[in-house]
Amino acid sequence: MAEITYKNKINRIRTFALSLIFIGFGIMYVGIFFRKVEWLMLIFIILGTLAIVFSTVVYFWIGLLSTRAVQIICPTCNKPTKMLGRVDACMHCKQPLTMDKELEGKEFDEGYNSKKKSR
Repeated sequence: MAEITYKNKINRIRTFALSLIFIGFGIMYVGIFFRKVEWLMLIFIILGTLAIVFSTVVYFWIGLLSTRAVQIICPTCNKPTKMLGRVDACMHCKQPLTMDKELEGKEFDEGYNSKKKSR
């Protein structure tokens, strides 16, 4: 049976924002191939710039979320980690974590963070 690896929500969103930066630069480099068709090159440059701007917005948003996240000490690795929602994973050792007494001992499911599953 394959082992499931859990990922921290904050790190996952930061990885998405970082990938948007590289995707934006990639889109702009594709625009270089269309130097002869100026309007097409301009479209690629604008799309790449928009991806980078959107990445900045995502970084700003996750920074705001990170300041409101609950900071706890992971019981497995004894390192401080930030937790968003009812269930999350440790940023360092990927240990599933919860602070909800009702969920202790239950199978880890990120669906517990949604309003539908929490009822």
